[in-house]
Amino acid sequence: MKKTMAKTEGALNIIIVGCGKVGQNLAEQLNEQGNNITVIDTDPVTVKELSARLDVMGVIGNGATHAVQQTAGIDSADLLIAVTGSDELNLLCCMIAKKARDCRVIARVKNPVYSTESDYLKDELGLGMVINPQYAAACEIGRILRFPSALKIDTFAGGRVELVKFRLPEQSPLVGMSVRQMAMTLHSDVLICTVERGDEAYIANGDLVFAERDVISLIASPRNAAVFFDKIGYKTHSVRDAMVVGGGETAHYLAEMLHQDGIRLKIIEKDRTVCDELCSLYPHVTVIHGDGGDKETLLEEGLATTGAFVALTNLDEENILLSLYAKSAGKAKIITKINRFDFDDVVRHLDLDSTIYPKNIASDMIVRFVRAMKNTIGSNVETLYNIIKGKIEASEFIVKEQSPITGKPLSELAFKPNVLIASILRGKKVIIPRGSDQILPGDRVVIVSELMPLHDITDVLK
Repeated sequence: MKKTMAKTEGALNIIIVGCGKVGQNLAEQLNEQGNNITVIDTDPVTVKELSARLDVMGVIGNGATHAVQQTAGIDSADLLIAVTGSDELNLLCCMIAKKARDCRVIARVKNPVYSTESDYLKDELGLGMVINPQYAAACEIGRILRFPSALKIDTFAGGRVELVKFRLPEQSPLVGMSVRQMAMTLHSDVLICTVERGDEAYIANGDLVFAERDVISLIASPRNAAVFFDKIGYKTHSVRDAMVVGGGETAHYLAEMLHQDGIRLKIIEKDRTVCDELCSLYPHVTVIHGDGGDKETLLEEGLATTGAFVALTNLDEENILLSLYAKSAGKAKIITKINRFDFDDVVRHLDLDSTIYPKNIASDMIVRFVRAMKNTIGSNVETLYNIIKGKIEASEFIVKEQSPITGKPLSELAFKPNVLIASILRGKKVIIPRGSDQILPGDRVVIVSELMPLHDITDVLK
C-alpha cells in the first residue's frame, strides 16, 4: 500500500534507508525533533523493533527499488537518507528518489576510492550531502593531534571560531578560581561555555569555581585559544609522530592528512594485503605487518616514546584495552575509535583521553543538515554540535534581517534559562560577547544551550 505522509507545521517528511547503528540513531534524533520518519530495511525484525520503539513508520524491503520507496511515501518526502552498509546501494537509492520526487537526498559513502569523487557525486547526482564517516573521523583525529591537549575540537564559521574541550590538570592555576576571577586575572578573549564534573554538566556562569579533573569547553578564535592555553601553562604543540593500530579506511585518510601536517605515521596492520596497499599508496608512511594487539610488538615499535597512539581496529573492546595499555606504557596522546555508542556513559568513566565515534559523527552531520533545511526567514541553523550528548548543544545561526534579538545590548535582552551567546562573527572579526555587545543583521552567532527546539535565533528569548 502506498503511504502518504501527513504534513505537520515545521516537520519534514524523511525516509531513512538502512536501520544499522547510524540509521537507528538518525531515526531517534530526527523523530525527537518533530519530523515524520519512515524507515526502510530488508530485516523485518529490525524494522518492527525500531518502528515500535520510536513510533515511526516502517517498511520492509529493498530501498533501492521504486516500488518500496513509493510504499514508504517518496511522493511526499522532503528528504531521503541512504545509510545502508553499501556505498553503491546508497547512491542507487538516492538516484531513484531524485527521479521519483526530486527531493533532497543524502548518501553515506565510506570507501576511500570515492573520497575524491564527492563533489562530482553531489553535482552530477544532485546529492544534498555525501557523508563519509571515516573521513570525518580522520579529520577530527587530525585536529586533535595538532592540539593534543584537547579532548575534542569543533569548528564554526569555516574554522574562524573553535569550540575546544579539555580536561583541567590537577596542578592547574585555574583550580579553585571562579570563571569571573579567571576573566579578570587572565584577560583572555575566550568564553567558558560548559563544565563537566563527574556525571554533572553545567553551562558556566561567573560564580562557577573550577575543580581538578573538570572537563571544560571554551569558545575562541584559534589564535586567542592558543594565547589562553599558553597563559595557563597548557601544552598546545602538535605531536611529531603517531602510532596507529588498524589499517582500515580511517587510517587511509589519516596517512595523507598527517603527512601534510608534518606528523610521522606508523601503521600496524595484521592483513598482509592491506599492508601492501598502504605501502604502495603512502610511501611516506611506515607500515608494519604485525599484530597490534600484542604488547611486545607495540613496545618494539616504540609505544613508550611515540607522541600519539590511535586505536582504529574494528573491535571496540580491543581499541579500549589497547588504549588503556598505551596510557600505562608511555606519555602518548591516546585516541580511541569506538563504533557503538550504546555504552557511552561507561566509556566516559574509563579516562581514555579522546574517543572518536565515526557513526555518531555521521549522524550528527546529517542532523545539522536537516536542522538547516528547517530554516526560517529571519535566520537559520547553520551548524549544530553536541557539546555534552543529550544535555547541551552549540548552534550556529546566520542572522539575515532585523528581529527582536538585533540592535539591542545583550544585557537588555531576556534570554531563556541556560542560554549563552558564545560568539559573534562579524565579517572577519570574532567577538566574544559581553553585555554591551549587540547582534546585527549579517552576523554569525554561536549559541550554547540546554537541548531545546531552536529553529530561529529568536527562540532563545523568553
